[in-house]
Amino acid sequence: MTDRDLTFTPATTLARLYRARKVSPLEVTEAVLARIDALNPRLNAYVTIARESALQAARAATAALRRRAVLPPLHGVPVSIKDLTETRGIRTTKGSRIYEHYVPDEDALIVQRLKAAGAIVMGKTNTPEFGAGGNTFNAVFGATRNPWNPALTCGGSSGGAAVALATGMGPLAQGSDLGGSLRTPAAFCGVVGFRTTPGLVPVYPRELGWDSLSVSGPMARTVADTALMLAVIAGPDDRAPLSYDVDTREFLRAVRAPSVKGWRVAWTPELPGVVPVDAEVARAAEGAARIFRSLGARVETACPDFGEVSEIVLATRGLSMVALHADKLPRWRAQMQAGLVWNIEQGLRLTPESIGRGEKLRTALWHRVRVFMETYDLLILPTVAVPPFPVEQPYPTEINGKPLENYTQWFFLTYAITLTGLPAISVPCGFTRDGLPVGLQIVGRRRQEAAVLRAAAAFEAAAPWADGRPPVIASGASRS
Repeated sequence: MTDRDLTFTPATTLARLYRARKVSPLEVTEAVLARIDALNPRLNAYVTIARESALQAARAATAALRRRAVLPPLHGVPVSIKDLTETRGIRTTKGSRIYEHYVPDEDALIVQRLKAAGAIVMGKTNTPEFGAGGNTFNAVFGATRNPWNPALTCGGSSGGAAVALATGMGPLAQGSDLGGSLRTPAAFCGVVGFRTTPGLVPVYPRELGWDSLSVSGPMARTVADTALMLAVIAGPDDRAPLSYDVDTREFLRAVRAPSVKGWRVAWTPELPGVVPVDAEVARAAEGAARIFRSLGARVETACPDFGEVSEIVLATRGLSMVALHADKLPRWRAQMQAGLVWNIEQGLRLTPESIGRGEKLRTALWHRVRVFMETYDLLILPTVAVPPFPVEQPYPTEINGKPLENYTQWFFLTYAITLTGLPAISVPCGFTRDGLPVGLQIVGRRRQEAAVLRAAAAFEAAAPWADGRPPVIASGASRS
């Protein structure tokens, strides 16, 4: 196999090739590092490359193959870690000048689990400061560019992770998601991002242990790889108070014989009154709804009322921004991203009454959606309301000629689902006329990750992501 073939080989296939002794972890790791060296200077997906430790781990993994030892599920599989997530001995800046030189002495729990499963950490991927925002840029490393058009944003906040996947800089990536940070860059870059139920993937260390909105989770180029990674990182841990027990084998079984035949699926091209949706995006997502019909699902145009989303977001996001970052303003305000500062200050203006009202409205929204989902197995809708926009633009200020209220509203299609706590995956579903990827968001019932994976795998099989490799311009070539 050529280096190019190796860098686009799925993790599930690598596992089989390793066990058949057809290829070694060292060969794959070297190929991925060469890919990073070739493409990363242009795209800025990785901000720190753990070259020596990755090669050391790859040599050990290759030696284990020779001993014919029992192999863990991700043995020798490269993975990237978002720069928000702590990695022992590897710089973790959180995209902020405040942590520019911070090197943790302990791995985050999700990194511990990935390593225990045999994964090889290749390095850290770029994020906006503290993950606040849907365009990946920061004062430490600059912007990460979309591989389908480097003049455009890759989305965020797990933007570096999505670009790494899309361009063959590793088959698996760890990301995180509050308002859409796994799903938005997955949609913009043509990969898969899975926001699971809060608590399914335990997060530690964490300043807000009872946070029921932000999650950590898997990204990959295929649904099967996403399921494989989720099976490794899910499950309880006493250090994460929202975590719960789960049979992770369900995730692997779900993608082996996927089907949505007879399922009731609600489809909506938008969330009325929440945010406008670009016509190109809606067109591509509607084509995905037709594919669900062709698979035997009973698809109906239907959607619960999400009208209070903006007020809930302002209350819940503002409160968390104050809790996590208000103490940084006196010293660091001038060096912090403008959107982050705005959000902290907006949170500081919240009253106890507005915070309490936000929580009441979120509860009412939960029950309304809960009753709606008693009738449907899935809700499908576009992942993001707009296609990728210029990388220099922090966020869209209008959609279809309608002005937006703040820097978060443009990703309210994902944020609205976040507020429900329901599992949601973004899968590639087509292109705009300019050749930019569009994502479909598949939302399941409470704690029904296996059903979401089954549906996503069925859709992927019916509408395979043709080649799926962006026409990156690198090293003077028109295609990498």
